[in-house]
Amino acid sequence: MNVFDVLEERGFLQQVTEEAEVRHLLGSRKITCYIGFDPTAASLHIGSLVPIMALCHMQRHGHRPIALIGGGTGLIGDPSGKTEMRQIMTREQIDHNARCLQIQLSRYLDFGPDGALMLNNADWLTKLNYIEFLRDIGRHFSVNKMLAAESYRMRLEKGLNFIEFNYMLLQAYDFLYLFRHYDCVMQMGGNDQWGNMLAGSDLIRRLEGKDAYSVTFPLITTSAGHKMGKTEKGTVWLDAALTSPYDYYQYWVNTEDEDVERFLLLFTFLPVEEIRQVKGLADRELNMAKTVLAYEATRITHGEEAALGAWRAAVRAFNVRMVEPGLLPSSTIPRSLEEAEDLSSMPCLEVPRHEMTQGIPAYELFFRAGLCSSRGEARRLIEQGGAYANGRQITSFDERLGIEDADADGRIRLRKGKKRHHLVLVR
Repeated sequence: MNVFDVLEERGFLQQVTEEAEVRHLLGSRKITCYIGFDPTAASLHIGSLVPIMALCHMQRHGHRPIALIGGGTGLIGDPSGKTEMRQIMTREQIDHNARCLQIQLSRYLDFGPDGALMLNNADWLTKLNYIEFLRDIGRHFSVNKMLAAESYRMRLEKGLNFIEFNYMLLQAYDFLYLFRHYDCVMQMGGNDQWGNMLAGSDLIRRLEGKDAYSVTFPLITTSAGHKMGKTEKGTVWLDAALTSPYDYYQYWVNTEDEDVERFLLLFTFLPVEEIRQVKGLADRELNMAKTVLAYEATRITHGEEAALGAWRAAVRAFNVRMVEPGLLPSSTIPRSLEEAEDLSSMPCLEVPRHEMTQGIPAYELFFRAGLCSSRGEARRLIEQGGAYANGRQITSFDERLGIEDADADGRIRLRKGKKRHHLVLVR
């Protein structure tokens, strides 16, 4: 199947230059494409998953992806989609982040012989001669056209500095460099990059007399209009040290009903015909589909063992029913309750035995476990009836929880509302 049709069917495509040509190109020969990743942090987050999954689909259909780490452009900062200038980072910070992203992306793409390529644009951008760059590259850019680009227009009112103004030229030069050295004919990325990507395609046509193409993805929000990957606990990172596999799993299992089918299409590799079964599901069956989404998304990012651990912990914590045969049958989730005894993936707070012998006020324990951001919030939660210990509602904020509340393994399960759980381990 033409990968263009796969990306279109799964909801990846927003804008495409010369759509008919791109469809024919992807169906007639193997090409090299690239996506840039900004090294402003040591980990990518869920907002980066759409471009990552798109590169995975490209590779699965025989094309060669390039994951381009923006070690050079990161020294400037991309103004696209930003209302204020990004903080300037040091070369050391960016180099460290770039190394972390290279390791992270290798979980998704095969960088073996004849596989995907991992490149860093610092390797060529930091070596440019400024005068030569202005004469050879800068002369092909119209300032009037640049100012009309959405990424610049939205910044003009608050101010756009000259450093940021150069970003479009550097991104266009990246495309030209990859075209010349790696026969890369397609750039892909978020829709906020459209103006920069068109500039690259145009630069290649001007200097090389050949066609190069751009493809953008929609900027994903939830059906409620929330930005992907933002929760009350903060950003959902792809690094297990920043967002545990359990919390990562919980993010996906709490997907809004209206988003389940769309997210299964975008963030898993399950067959489309199976995903379409979700349409029309409700209640328990829809929750089963959310379990499949959470398990598959966690497996892709953290591996099968971590996904199973998060699933087992959720089964015990939420007392959910298993996915039944016939619903999204390609999922590898085990269906036996006997396999759901592991709580090791659930967030834990260890408390010394001598403290638990004396007992700790419930509001204090909820605060220390991180279920509430302050002791005041913990008191309000309990007073409003939203706090539970071992499934029992706590009715008084100063009720003491102690050894007698722990099970035979020294565990107390705290719950905030319906969805947030935490284990207290007596040590």
